[in-house]
Amino acid sequence: MVINDINNEILIQKAKMGNPDAFTELMNSQMQNMYRTAKAILMNDEDAADAIQDTLLICWKKINELKVDRYFKTWMTKILINNCYGIIRRNRRITYTDELPEKVIEDNASNIEWRETLSAIDEKYRVVLILFYSEGFRTKEIAKILGITDSAVRTRLSRGREQLREYYNTQ
Repeated sequence: MVINDINNEILIQKAKMGNPDAFTELMNSQMQNMYRTAKAILMNDEDAADAIQDTLLICWKKINELKVDRYFKTWMTKILINNCYGIIRRNRRITYTDELPEKVIEDNASNIEWRETLSAIDEKYRVVLILFYSEGFRTKEIAKILGITDSAVRTRLSRGREQLREYYNTQ
């Protein structure tokens, strides 16, 4: 077992006993992973921050419902993805009458290109690609998170790679 995994297991146990500092440290160790996943689904920082905040609250309230500590990241990611889809559903119901101008944020070219590439890929493939390549989940774990079969995950990975190929070949 890796030292980081041992440390996370200890933090999870302390968090289950109600230790807020352990919970904070545990969630801080997952913050980058949560941000990448939420951003890949929602495609904007504000909604991603909302999804992460909701996830933190739910995880704190329901940490005792986690049955197997080593699946904490899978459990947390499933909660995060459900929150992201909830935000998407809420945003569909909102009708904007006036658009506010967006702030111009300086960003390096590779991040802009990567976001542009991700936005060109269908969402169901984008999520699987992010979970597999950025978050390091295995196909069985992704299947559990998304509530689909392992073969569906492999199919979506394949089709997502194909969409990436097509996108780069047309650029």
